[in-house]
This record gives sequence, C-alpha cells and structure tokens, in this order.
Amino acid sequence: MTDTIFALSSGRPPAAIALIRVSGPQAIVAVMALAGPLPPPRRAGVRALRDGGRLLDRALVLVFPGPGSATGEDLVEVHAHGGRAVVAAIEAALAGQGLRRAEAGEFTRRALIAGRIDLAEAHGLADLLEAETEAERRAAIDAVEGRVSRAVRGWLDRLAGLSARVEAALDFGDEDDVGGDATLAGVEAAAQALAAELRTVLTAPSVERLRDGIRVVIGGPPNAGKSTLFNLLAEREAAIVSPVAGTTRDRIEAHVVRGGVGYLLVDTAGLTETSDPVEAIGVDRAEAAITTADLLLWLADDAPPPVASALWVHARADLPGRTVTPEGPDAVVARSAPDSVDALWNRIAAATEDQSVTSDSLALHEQQRRACSIAVDALGRDGGGDAVLLAENLRVAHRSLAGIIGIDATEAMLDSLFGRFCIGK
Repeated sequence: MTDTIFALSSGRPPAAIALIRVSGPQAIVAVMALAGPLPPPRRAGVRALRDGGRLLDRALVLVFPGPGSATGEDLVEVHAHGGRAVVAAIEAALAGQGLRRAEAGEFTRRALIAGRIDLAEAHGLADLLEAETEAERRAAIDAVEGRVSRAVRGWLDRLAGLSARVEAALDFGDEDDVGGDATLAGVEAAAQALAAELRTVLTAPSVERLRDGIRVVIGGPPNAGKSTLFNLLAEREAAIVSPVAGTTRDRIEAHVVRGGVGYLLVDTAGLTETSDPVEAIGVDRAEAAITTADLLLWLADDAPPPVASALWVHARADLPGRTVTPEGPDAVVARSAPDSVDALWNRIAAATEDQSVTSDSLALHEQQRRACSIAVDALGRDGGGDAVLLAENLRVAHRSLAGIIGIDATEAMLDSLFGRFCIGK
C-alpha cells in the first residue's frame, strides 16, 4: 500500500501563508481528523484545525480526490498561517497519525508514476523551481506546459508510422497495394527529413547552458585594464584593481543577468612570457579560458587571437593619448561612463544573440540532446535499401526519443502499428 505523505510546499517559515500538502490513500481521512468535515472537492473552506481538542490554527482547506489530482491520488492542501510553530504543530499532528514526511521530489515522482506528467514535464518543473533568468524561466515553462513532450510525441508518431510502412513492405511486399521498393525509398526520405529537423533542434542552447550562462572571457596582456572592465560589467568590485602588472593571477568569475539572459564573466591573468611558476599557471588557465569562451573581449593593441567570436575592445581608453582611430579596434570604447558600459553590453548581447533561446527554439537537457543525437545517427545510416536494416534504424531512433518522455518505446510502436494501420487481410 502506498504511504500517505505530507510536506511544507511553500517557502520556509516565517511567512504570511504556509501551504502543507498531504497526498496518499489516507490524505482525506487524516485531514478530517484535524478539521472535521471537509469542503466539497476543489472548493476552499475555512476550517479549525484541532489536535486532541487543542486548536492549532484556522486554515483554508482544499480537497483534490484522485485520480484527478496533481499526484494522481487523494490530495489535500492546508493553507495555514506561516509561523514556524503553526507549521510544526500541524506537521506533528499529521505524523502522529502515521503519515510520513515526503522525500525530496516525491510529490512530482508520484505524479510521474500516475501518468499525470511525463518525464520531460518533470524535468521542466525542476528547472522552473531553479530558474534564475528569464531565458531559463521561458525554457522551463515550455517543458512544464508540454511543448517538449508534444514535439517528442510528434516525432514518435512519425517514426511509428514509418515503421508500420516498413513492416507492411516486409510482410506484404509482394502484393500490388504495398509499394515494396518504392515504399522503402519514401520511408528513407522521410527518415532523412526527420533527422534534419532534429539537427535543427540541436542547434539551440541546452538547458544547462542557459543555467551556466553565456561565457564571456576578458583577455589580453598584463595591465591592460581587464579587471577594471570586469568590475564595470559586473557592477561590483569583484576583482582587485591595481596599476601593478600581474595583479590577477587566476581566473575570477561573476554571474550577471542582463535582459533576462545569464552571462558568466571571466577575468583572466595577463598573457605574457614569464619565469614565475605561479604566474605561468595563471597564463595557462587564461589561455584555456579564452579557447572555451563563447565570446572573447580582447583588451590589447594587437588583433585578438583566432577564436570563434571576439570583440576587440579599446583598452585603457581613459588614459591621455589613448584615442580610438579608424584604424584601431572596432569595438566600443571601454570607459567607466555608464553609457559606454551599456553600449558595450549591447555589443555583447548582439554578438551572442545566436546563443540565446528564441521564442521558436526548443531548449533540451544534455541527456535529452544525447537521445536526439542517437536518433539522428540512426536515421542517417545507409541501409542500402535493406528493409530489415531500415526497420532496425527506426526502432533505435524511436526507443531513444521515447526515453525523453519516459515511455516504453517498443509498446508504443506496437500500439501505433496495430492501432493505426490495417495491414492484415
């Protein structure tokens, strides 16, 4: 028998309101023991909560009978006052009836087991709870609202249909109403089209990249003003600034959110030849950071190194004689004036625009992206017109994509095969 669980589902007290959720076969009975007769399903009612005749609190109570609840089983919500003592008293009264405290994520796990949500939606809910930027929030909402799941189910439907056509060619290829080689050629073309669509999906940033932020590395020689610019962009004194060359010996990082997008700013040691072993380590780490940067802000009079994306920033522009000429760096001048810093941020946003999530892009977790990559590889294999090999490639792709939403790919494929197509006579 499934345990009945309870947990505080709102923020840590003290707070104005504390939401305590109770889920399981004894949820309604347990809350009735505290509140007496409960309000009708999905209607809030004020009830006095008592434990052994002792008044604990007056709270709003809502009942959600299973299986139509969030967890798929009887669920009761108690909206009480958010003091620590109130919450502790209600939880103690529930525990005294044999209910147990929920484990981390257990309500969502029960929703998944009950089929109220799928695996992709569960991922989205976890992301929504952790979202710190607008880009993360949008991607998480897409997953919670089923956008990822709908896309995956659409791909699975197409694969199931293609598999059914291959099975028809295998079993009934000698009959006139089944196309044989022509059918297989059409299936291969459709599989290639789906693979191309999945490749497009994989060009969007992953959920993990949204969380980590776009990596903006500040590089250049010693005493070029890298730490000064780092502090200006971070809007805080995150790095030590000194006229002494080599002040920064290691990478310094700061997370910044601009326009709903997360950035990871990285200040680095100055690139130089050195015999100091500690400074040499800092130079090596700076070079490594530059090679992995999504965008390099290069503060030097020489051209930036060959990287994927760089902005050549005019270094130490506040010093006399350091004016920008048409032949000089083509980036925004880095000064301490707010409008100059904002202008540089605008250039950074424009240079990294392709690494942000757009309204029509689909952000996937790395695990989900790996599943898509496996499907792309399977669909791209040359089966040489062999129906058996083609069927196996489709099966591999289907099974991999089905794992994204946590369904049994084999069962789903059979259901589609026998439910949609009538291939027997």
